Amino acid sequence: MPAPSLESLVSLCKRRGFIFPGSEIYGGLANTWDYGPLGLAIKNRIQQEWWKRFVHTRRDMVGIETGILMNPKVWEASGHVSNFGDPLVDCKKCKERFRGDKLLEEKIGVEGAAVLTLDQVQPMLVAEKIGCPSCGAVDWAVAKKFNLMFKTQQGVIEGEGADIYLRPETAQGMFVNFKNIAQTSRKRLPFGVAQVGTVFRNEITPGNFTFRTREFQQMEIEYFVEPGTEGPIFESWKDVMWQWCLDIGLSPERLRIREHTKEELSHYSSRTLDIEYKYPWGWGELYGLANRADFDLTQHAKFSGQDMTYTDPDDPKKKFTPYVVEPTFGLTRTVLAVLLEAYEEEKLAEDDTRTVLHLKPLVAPFDLAILPLSKKEHLSSYAEELHKKIVQETGLVVDYDLTGSIGKRYRRQDEVGTPKCITVDFGTIGEDAAQGEKDTVTIRDRDTQTQERLTISALI
Repeated sequence: MPAPSLESLVSLCKRRGFIFPGSEIYGGLANTWDYGPLGLAIKNRIQQEWWKRFVHTRRDMVGIETGILMNPKVWEASGHVSNFGDPLVDCKKCKERFRGDKLLEEKIGVEGAAVLTLDQVQPMLVAEKIGCPSCGAVDWAVAKKFNLMFKTQQGVIEGEGADIYLRPETAQGMFVNFKNIAQTSRKRLPFGVAQVGTVFRNEITPGNFTFRTREFQQMEIEYFVEPGTEGPIFESWKDVMWQWCLDIGLSPERLRIREHTKEELSHYSSRTLDIEYKYPWGWGELYGLANRADFDLTQHAKFSGQDMTYTDPDDPKKKFTPYVVEPTFGLTRTVLAVLLEAYEEEKLAEDDTRTVLHLKPLVAPFDLAILPLSKKEHLSSYAEELHKKIVQETGLVVDYDLTGSIGKRYRRQDEVGTPKCITVDFGTIGEDAAQGEKDTVTIRDRDTQTQERLTISALI
């Protein structure tokens, strides 16, 4: 059962070191978040598993890491300077600003809001009697297009530098390097380029914890194909992305695929679908899959004057501009969805409830926890040596927890999603046969809370 409310998860994340409010000691900065030790551990494990699955184990994939700052002409060519924006509406009464289409989605649905033109947003807000979230007034100014790119300057003299942008997506870094990658990797079509990186969008109304922020991380793939072959490849990526969702622990009952209507397609796309997750506030985009055709490579060839075509190695006369199928995975949104899905407040008895994260082992921050039953030196020393041995010989990520009663430590590990706990007791070191045989330990399962006695040799 997923988290009953977003507030429940936010509280757990702060309490257990998953996610903290950004710049908290200075009063924070609205909608900025810092990943604590356990949050970073989950994020890293998701990223590592993604990279292993989609790059390391595939012969048709390579990776790249490109800069956050790029020549501003890149964003002119890509269409971001002229097209990358959202409808901004002002409340005339309290002067607060909001994203008009998001206000409308709550009333008329995502599909209904997506087909509206810019000049239809304000009349629809009035017609649907949608009030300002801050003051309640239905008194909206005409919607304006608001560009989402962060602008800064490059140069040593303030006010005299060249205007540049923080990248709003990782994709363009892969497109402008297409020729470099094709020539140096010697990959034949179809092949893909993957990148994980931070992007920036000056969102009008960020919110819902880490769901919509101005700084976030993407895991993106640009998959280059011969024109005419993109249809089956698009369908194949759709299936692969859906399976990934299931493998990291998301329930199919809280997942759906939504095709974009013609009116809501981005300027570069001929077909787009979203894999959406049912968050506590409703359905929201988790991943996207787009057929970008040859838009990006054609635009960069036009604006740069460089040849961005591909030459068939088996037929040098066959040259063409590849089409691109683009699977996009939101890394920070994946962390949020995984945490929401795993969260449960389990009723154990009349007055006893435990909070547990049923995380899949491949995304849990720890694989195991070693818990010595007592702080006594000879017992804790044995447990420390066992911890060292397991880490060195298995490569597992292992926590070591000595503080508090064994019951409290079990609950603490439940809350952070540790799949198994190993308890080292006086039976383990041969001092109390009633607790167990020598060189055996108790293994406790997080989900079932069952315990079994195993020999240490069986563990490693």
